[in-house]
Amino acid sequence: MDSSNFTDLDTSTRILLGPGPSAAAPRVLRSMATPLLGHLDPEFLAVMQEEQELLRFVFQTRNEMTIAIQGTGTAGMEAALCNFIEPGDTVLVAIMGFFGERLFEMARRYGAQVDRLEQPWGQVFDPAEIAAALQAREYKLVALVHAETSTGAQQPGISEIAEAAHHSGALLVLDTVTSLGGIPVEVDDWGVDVAYSAAQKCLSCPPGLAPLTVSQRAMDLLHKRKTPVGNWYLDLNGLEKYWYAPHSYHHTAPISLHYALREGLRMALEEGLEKRFSRHRQNAELLWEGLDGLELPPIVPLSYRLPSLTTPQLPPSIQEAGVRRRLLEEYNIEIAGGFGPLAGKIWRIGLMGYSSRRENVVLLLSALERILRE
Repeated sequence: MDSSNFTDLDTSTRILLGPGPSAAAPRVLRSMATPLLGHLDPEFLAVMQEEQELLRFVFQTRNEMTIAIQGTGTAGMEAALCNFIEPGDTVLVAIMGFFGERLFEMARRYGAQVDRLEQPWGQVFDPAEIAAALQAREYKLVALVHAETSTGAQQPGISEIAEAAHHSGALLVLDTVTSLGGIPVEVDDWGVDVAYSAAQKCLSCPPGLAPLTVSQRAMDLLHKRKTPVGNWYLDLNGLEKYWYAPHSYHHTAPISLHYALREGLRMALEEGLEKRFSRHRQNAELLWEGLDGLELPPIVPLSYRLPSLTTPQLPPSIQEAGVRRRLLEEYNIEIAGGFGPLAGKIWRIGLMGYSSRRENVVLLLSALERILRE
């Protein structure tokens, strides 16, 4: 094997405006050059504690069990389910897109009796509909997506849903993968029992860590399980002993990713949540206005449209994959297409974290206008 066949990495500098990952801020990338520490080094354990404090800030919670799961958002989803489901448990999943389907499939694989509550892709639930389903049958857990990445829809009324879940004796699990750091997520005020997210969306860090927060009510339920958690790597009983005293060995933590997440969270603290949410909203509104001008209106009504992920409806005359390819090749801009029932009918445009910038919106709209008028 000739080593000259393998040259230095020289990848293109893309403008990441898809559903994730978003662009990482330069200072986040610089933080990853910090020298490695051992995963049980006292200095690294101090970094983890700071990371936890910052995660509580963005989740708006005082939950003691607030950590970053080693893995992408899907690992966060799996941890949020496998720790609280035992074989035969009844689970309700509210599905309004692809990631609701994934919640359903995961819960089923852990042996739960899973009921589906569905809305067409791009629509959301009336909280009363979920409350009615919770009254009709006793469930241990109800799970739903706050910001559906496959459609760009934001589920309203989370506090009402949580109240209904608790009234019926169920835990509420909330997917905040595309909402945390981009729109309000108020875990304590809403009464959410388990929430998980991903580092690479509105927090603008590299993929590989999944923020997770768990209420004391849910932790008490975990500690009373009759059967072992079905996933060893994501078992919070073991992770709890690593993140907290006695800091027992569990896995080799991805040190550099933790450095990056800490820095991304520090940037969120410096900016302030309200200013951060306002920036995401203002840039989204600029995008929506421009898309309307191109006769590509978002498919999601304004009342529950997600600022961090926009899905313009495409006329049959547009070759959606061809336009995306030209954006990438000619302008270095990445956006994504739809999938499932929305395949070929929409684009998915992300304005998340560091990618949510006015200049990115103007460049994208200008590039689309040039391509579409040819």
